[in-house]
Amino acid sequence: MLIKSIVAGVAGSALLATVAFAQAPADKGDKMAPAASTTATSTTSYKGDWRASKVVGLSVYNDSNESVGSINDLLMDKDGAIKVVVIGVGGFLGVGEHLVAVPLDKVKFVNEPVAYTGASNTGSTTKSTTTTGAAPAAATSKSNPWYPDHAVFSATKDELKAMPEFKYATE
Repeated sequence: MLIKSIVAGVAGSALLATVAFAQAPADKGDKMAPAASTTATSTTSYKGDWRASKVVGLSVYNDSNESVGSINDLLMDKDGAIKVVVIGVGGFLGVGEHLVAVPLDKVKFVNEPVAYTGASNTGSTTKSTTTTGAAPAAATSKSNPWYPDHAVFSATKDELKAMPEFKYATE
């Protein structure tokens, strides 16, 4: 019985090794296709561009540094240019949220954290803090190059809720 188990283990190992060797690229000499790195662009060519996946979910504030919602989506035209920002207002974890579509040129993106003055626990002094809970804006380190800290749209939460609700069209 032990012999059968050993033979089965060796046979299985041999089969797995054969599959692993079959996946190794074969050397084709001069007929090899150009490497993928010659056709791909380097990341330095995109310096200053933002990742859309990081922009979706950003907090949106008004001119008074009051939180009014968050970015739910970015809509682009067929040429790939972003035209509309969909902002979610109100609700809890997406439930009961009012979606509003606003033109991209009406939304301002800011790299520095929102600074506001809030009362401390004693109530007698004030301290400056940020929306991220980090140190005051003057003491923060450099901003993230791949996405902004937040967005600003000139409207109150009530004004956004009063705007026509955005609905995704289905065909």
